[in-house]
Amino acid sequence: MQNELNTITSTMNDLAVRITSLVESEGANMESDVYTELVAAERTIGALLRRLNRVATRVN
Repeated sequence: MQNELNTITSTMNDLAVRITSLVESEGANMESDVYTELVAAERTIGALLRRLNRVATRVN
């Protein structure tokens, strides 16, 4: 289970980095609703990562 959680967390971290990069590099050129949705997705992934990390520490 720990290996699976590590894999999922790593994948989510990669996704978070990609979304953050997109928001930071292209944000000024995006329509406001697209920008808002991407920022919301970024926050949601951050919350999900915090939860996954909590679970991973309990599984140890």
